[in-house]
Amino acid sequence: MNVSGPVQLSIVIPVYNEELNLPTLFARLYPVLDGLGRRYEILFTNDGSHDRSIELLRAQHAKRPDVTRIVDFNANYGQHMAIMAAFERVQGDVIVTLDADLQNPPEDIPALLERIDAGHDYVGGFRLKRHDSFFRTYASKIINGVRAVMTNIQMTDQGCMLRAYKRPIIEAIVRSGAINTFIPALAYSFSSNPAEVGVHHEERHAGVSNYSFYRLVRLNFDLITGFSLAPLQLFTLFAMACSAGSFVLVLVLAARRLIIGPEEGGIFTLFGVLFFLISVTMVGIGLIGEYVGRTYQVVRTRQRYIVKEMIETKS
Repeated sequence: MNVSGPVQLSIVIPVYNEELNLPTLFARLYPVLDGLGRRYEILFTNDGSHDRSIELLRAQHAKRPDVTRIVDFNANYGQHMAIMAAFERVQGDVIVTLDADLQNPPEDIPALLERIDAGHDYVGGFRLKRHDSFFRTYASKIINGVRAVMTNIQMTDQGCMLRAYKRPIIEAIVRSGAINTFIPALAYSFSSNPAEVGVHHEERHAGVSNYSFYRLVRLNFDLITGFSLAPLQLFTLFAMACSAGSFVLVLVLAARRLIIGPEEGGIFTLFGVLFFLISVTMVGIGLIGEYVGRTYQVVRTRQRYIVKEMIETKS
């Protein structure tokens, strides 16, 4: 059972259509936390689930009202907002994030806390043996490599949700007001003494992943553009190289015309070069638009999410 005193540990779990996983999650998570000898709380954020997730969460709150708190969104705002809403309400000195699908077992939480107790302010988990598809596993490795080069953020496994943070890191994240920024990367940038620890990875207990291929691409694009100007800088260098190449090509074509004479069909070569340069320009416009769009999202005053109900027992 939970101990007395101020809250020492907060567990943050976003929930979206996880009715098949929640009973097993409850059965495994609470005994682990009860055995830690720390005062803890669990914050579930129901991110607009369409199944019976909120009913199961309410029932669990009725069983363990002393440690269970629920943030109930009125709609689906995404995992990032679900986590941020919980971060804004946590009471513990140490905060751990965990997925509800049980791919990262709650039994590994003590391993993260051990590193936190050793003096680290941010501890990221990395999956020792992944149970994902071949494509997803190796695509993740490639993306991790590209991200490390472009952002200088050294994370072994950016896709592992099981992570631990000390409260000052969470407070800095909340103050930043980040809209789409990848939270673990932001925490890494704020951390003075980060660490990583290997954790187990299991097959999804039930249901299907809520992360489509597009969402994974979008997440990694947000990560790169949110922490680095490298894409713009690389595009600028590429554009300069194309300009230089185009100038050389013009000189070559002009010299060829003067020496050999007009070439039949040469217009198609020029069209090919023109279409290539136009496509490069369109990519550049899209890239600039991405950065402008991120700026727009930051400066607009639209509410990020709406909490329909906060389910908790006031102490």
